Amino acid sequence: MLHFVSFGSGSSGNCSLLYTDEEALLIDAGVGVRTLKKHLKNYGLTLRDSLGILITHDHADHVRSVGCLSHDYNLPVFTTHGAHEGITKNWSVRKKIEPDHVKIIEKGTSFHLGPFTITPFGVPHDSTDNVGYRIVYGDVNFVLMTDIGHLTDEMKGYIAEANYLVIEADYEPQMLAAGPYPQHLKERIAGPYGHQSNQECAEALAAYATPRLKHVWLCHLSDENNHPDLAEKTVKQLLRDHGIVAGNEKGADFALDVLKRKTPSEVFDLL
Repeated sequence: MLHFVSFGSGSSGNCSLLYTDEEALLIDAGVGVRTLKKHLKNYGLTLRDSLGILITHDHADHVRSVGCLSHDYNLPVFTTHGAHEGITKNWSVRKKIEPDHVKIIEKGTSFHLGPFTITPFGVPHDSTDNVGYRIVYGDVNFVLMTDIGHLTDEMKGYIAEANYLVIEADYEPQMLAAGPYPQHLKERIAGPYGHQSNQECAEALAAYATPRLKHVWLCHLSDENNHPDLAEKTVKQLLRDHGIVAGNEKGADFALDVLKRKTPSEVFDLL
């Protein structure tokens, strides 16, 4: 069986683990090393069975610990060339990735790690480069996309294919507009290479999700411009307006959970 757990999702750090009883994939490494090791111990997990680290992009909240984790567990790191170049120049990554651990991937080109077939795809964002991942394991089609400036046709297709989907719901527009951020930062967040709002997330699900979708996790919620209850309520209500019931109640079209910003989630079984 395949399992999914998030160790943090938001501007303070992003990191999650997709694993079976024998193999694992770490997705992003933006949580502190000691914090992550503590969480792993608490869950009875280890990265010694990991096949590698998949990196979405080179912003600090996704790569802060990548060099240390790669070194400590002897793990290859899979990034696009652009993202790797960004990591080498990122001052927050104090220990860089050792050359032998660097594995360059290309958007649209699938590769295999153990039982997993992994396809990176482009996600518009103002990082050096940014990708989402479709990860196929048996009949499971797991898709993760975060830091979404806008949806491309390719991304819409991956939403339609997903059984399990991690998707960004970063901000509430009214909170962003009324918040303390300077105007240029507000424009960057809401712009075509910034982040995806609660409403945009809901509209994407309503328009492109199919009956094969079983579970959605809202990720990368802003500390200042969103709230977990608000994100969940907004997305559920907008989906209901389209005749779609999301949640954990009986009869829902698919389950929906909000990933915690600074603490681990529960372990989810992907059937």
